[in-house]
Amino acid sequence: MKRAPGRRGRRSTRWASTVVGTLLLALMLLPVYWMVNASLQPAGSRVRGGWFPHDPDFGGYATALRDQGPNLVTSLVVSLGSVALSLSLAAPAAYALARFRLRGTRLVLLGVLVTQAVPGIVVANSLYGVYNDLGLLNSRLGLVLADSTAGVPFALLVLHAFMRSIPGEIIEAARVDGAGPLRVFRSVVLPLSRNALITSAVFTFLFTWGDLLFALTLTTTDTVRPVTLGVYQYLGAHTDRWNAVMATAVLASVPAAVLLVLAQRHLAGAATEGALR
Repeated sequence: MKRAPGRRGRRSTRWASTVVGTLLLALMLLPVYWMVNASLQPAGSRVRGGWFPHDPDFGGYATALRDQGPNLVTSLVVSLGSVALSLSLAAPAAYALARFRLRGTRLVLLGVLVTQAVPGIVVANSLYGVYNDLGLLNSRLGLVLADSTAGVPFALLVLHAFMRSIPGEIIEAARVDGAGPLRVFRSVVLPLSRNALITSAVFTFLFTWGDLLFALTLTTTDTVRPVTLGVYQYLGAHTDRWNAVMATAVLASVPAAVLLVLAQRHLAGAATEGALR
């Protein structure tokens, strides 16, 4: 018989796992650290300095805020608008598909999945012609609608999967107490789906915040320009100021990082609930 591993063997395994995990984490965070380090270097056509900015220069951040501040505001408005629109459309649709006996539910879900396979450039080119006729080019509303084409299907699938798992007894109890369908949806289903809603909102925000394709296709002037497009054009116009370029990238990463930190408990809760159900 083989002897079970002792305490020393388990401890060695834990130490090895810790070391490997630390090395992998350091490897993944290295580009982020180098981005921050480069943003604190003096302006120039190439990144100077060592691995640590001994004499940090914040001039790049001042330039980035001056040039890209409006673009950051545009990205924030478009991202929040896309989240609001996506959830307001996906939540009731997911509830109807999950709880009501409707014909063609599987076909609808299949159609939603098929839309995810359509290349984004096809959608962007199609929207360009429509937006040109409707006057939605170079508008925040146009970008919100365009980015919601990715947010609504994703939120619909996530919320539908969760709402199907809500015990029917809870909904029946609310109906017995006199609650109508809208009251049940607003007061029972939505609170129970909080983690799924937050998960959908976070990923929709990240989809929109990092979008470049719709921004590049549907904006042709400087009046409305998300930060992704600002960085793209800023890079070509100011390659001799890498500190400002990297500072813009750092500022553009902050909202997404803060959102993930604040929502990580709900994201983990949604994953745990899905596993348990």
